[in-house]
Amino acid sequence: MINGYLGDRRLSLRQGTIVDATIIHAPSSTKNKDGKRDPEMHQTKKGNQYYFGAKAHIGVDDQSGVVHSVVVTAANVADITQVDKLLHGEENVVCADAGYTGVEKHEEHTGRQVIWQVAARRSTYKKHGKGSALYKAMRRIEKAKSQVRAKVENPFRVITRQFGYTQVRLRGLVKNTVQMVTLFALLNLWMAR
Repeated sequence: MINGYLGDRRLSLRQGTIVDATIIHAPSSTKNKDGKRDPEMHQTKKGNQYYFGAKAHIGVDDQSGVVHSVVVTAANVADITQVDKLLHGEENVVCADAGYTGVEKHEEHTGRQVIWQVAARRSTYKKHGKGSALYKAMRRIEKAKSQVRAKVENPFRVITRQFGYTQVRLRGLVKNTVQMVTLFALLNLWMAR
């Protein structure tokens, strides 16, 4: 309903989508009645650090930064598997970070008429050497992609800093999904104020 309201006021143009995900921590403590952690939350490794919790996947309008889709999964679910649920079908371009490399090859995206702007992994252009013209050209292209993709980080910042939502407060994915969808809806109103 909120996204319809924002669309009527031309705050959501729906021509392009930026997708990304973030990990929302869950208490790993077993000091409860059952003596167990939440069975619907899982552990994942990012870099050299382990995280326990849920993952919020969002689709954001590339012009306005309005969140139009939210999917909440366990933290160990790969980002690339949720892309089809984040797209609304009217976009011409989809932007994503390097974690989504190869998304256009997935069977659920065959026949989709969009331009996939997925960031290149650093190793693909680092091998050309920093002084080469090819390296510099690829760096400029990646910088342009990242400037567009930066809009997807702002909703995560608002949710964690302005709203103070850094850790799930409920047990189970269904309850946490309802809470996160509500937070992202309020975020859209906060950003459009």
